[in-house]
Amino acid sequence: MKKPPRVYFIWGLVIVAVIPKSVGEMYTSLLNIKEAISVERKLIDHLRTYIDHELERLEDVKRFYSKVSDLHTELYKGPAPALANPLVAFTLIKRLHSEWLNVVYSNEAMENTQAFRSSYEEEKADLPKVEDLQGAANGLMRLQDVYSLQVSSLVSGRFQRVTDGEAMDVCMPAVSVSLTGDDCFLVGKVAYEQEDYYHSVQWLEESVRLFRGAGGQWSPENEGTLEDALDHLAFSHFKTGNVSYALSLSHELLHHDPTNGRVLQNVKKYENLLVAADPPRGDGLRRPTATYLRTRDTYERLCQTQGSQPIHFENPRLFCDFFTNNNPTLLLRPVKREVMSLRPRVVLYHDFITDKEVEDVKRLAQPGLRRSVVAAGEKQATADYRISKSAWLKGSARCIVGKLDQRISMLTGLNVKPPYCEYLQVVNYGIGGHYEPHFDHATSPSSPVFKLKTGNRVATFMIYLSPVEAGGSTAFIYANFSVPVMEKAAIFWWNLHRNGQGDVDTLHAGCPVLIGDKWVANKWIHEYGQEFHHRCSLNPEE
Repeated sequence: MKKPPRVYFIWGLVIVAVIPKSVGEMYTSLLNIKEAISVERKLIDHLRTYIDHELERLEDVKRFYSKVSDLHTELYKGPAPALANPLVAFTLIKRLHSEWLNVVYSNEAMENTQAFRSSYEEEKADLPKVEDLQGAANGLMRLQDVYSLQVSSLVSGRFQRVTDGEAMDVCMPAVSVSLTGDDCFLVGKVAYEQEDYYHSVQWLEESVRLFRGAGGQWSPENEGTLEDALDHLAFSHFKTGNVSYALSLSHELLHHDPTNGRVLQNVKKYENLLVAADPPRGDGLRRPTATYLRTRDTYERLCQTQGSQPIHFENPRLFCDFFTNNNPTLLLRPVKREVMSLRPRVVLYHDFITDKEVEDVKRLAQPGLRRSVVAAGEKQATADYRISKSAWLKGSARCIVGKLDQRISMLTGLNVKPPYCEYLQVVNYGIGGHYEPHFDHATSPSSPVFKLKTGNRVATFMIYLSPVEAGGSTAFIYANFSVPVMEKAAIFWWNLHRNGQGDVDTLHAGCPVLIGDKWVANKWIHEYGQEFHHRCSLNPEE
């Protein structure tokens, strides 16, 4: 058996009151991103008001222009000496002294702009923060990596990867949008600032291409320009060892900005490097390593196949049936059970939860959603390898949770009454939301899981509360299979052997959500309280 990688887990009961409301983490939950739509609708209304006021102001300016133009066309060029009339002379002097002054230095434009800015400031608290932009950009790069997506395809609104030399659609989203040069510039800039030149080169190349195609035309809503993209791209290529191309891009940049001293210095530096006896050689475009993810290749392959592993599922010992667990309640209405794996034993229960129960669970969870955390020694902290928000249902949610607990108990035969289990955890994933390979059970005696004083997590029962268009599978790394998201189904597995030792074959991951809004609910069941429901054994194979 391979040595397990560094692992992470989350814990339940004792963190409910201590995790503060997340700030600047909209990108970690698609629910929060959806809520941002209403904020933009308000901004659209404010912009419409601003435009209306500006149009009224411009109408006044146009009226003044027409009045003055008509005077010069009809009155001052007439056959009679207009200024001989003292009234005409007076109006000219008055107009040149004060009317032009009032038009040129009118405060109305400033007042309209200030009103618009004040309206924007009122909504600012609900707007994405810089962390959200960075997180969203990293989410796109994560999807690019895990699903081997072409950046050029993503830019055009398609999700494709190259297979046998041909670009193949990974999925066809119901709604699509293409990206602009400025969009690509911001993604590339995020990678650039992280010194991730593997990604910055690819995204900035697309940015430069799109800016060039637009003739370098700048739009007021853009943050970047062709010159900005060329500047960042040239240095990114230099850092990857492509000095000649960095020089070429710098020359192009100087064509737009000939007096840029810094770029002139870079050009001289690149030229000297190229004529050196031993010019520097970089590593080229090489994807950054993941020091904590030793199983990256397997993880990404399982995510890409999205539950399609014929060799695994052709095992004749795997089966489907109508399951009753010898429970009287289930005899009249057995559950559709699908045994997905024997080692570890992983079971999928179809149609575990109803549509109404799903909506009730999501509704109750929404007010309490906070950035999901992982264990860091004896504490907990947020981490880039887990992008989601979660809430723990208790108190007012007792009715719906009680029904689900009863159903879980009937199917598993386990005691899921407090304190022998954790509260139901509801999770909503964000842009490229994922949870990289981890164990649910504690792997260290100092784990916060043991603070519950009910032993380790003996089993996991996870409910899929929503469908997704693509991605989001649950991948079991060492067992070499993945389970796609199946709406209203539930998946169950044992985390511990009967001797109490952790089962390393349960190393699993939540693959990044490619397209869709993924919701799950987790019920973690502990050792204590199961003495007569799941007996111990000294056999390490059980």
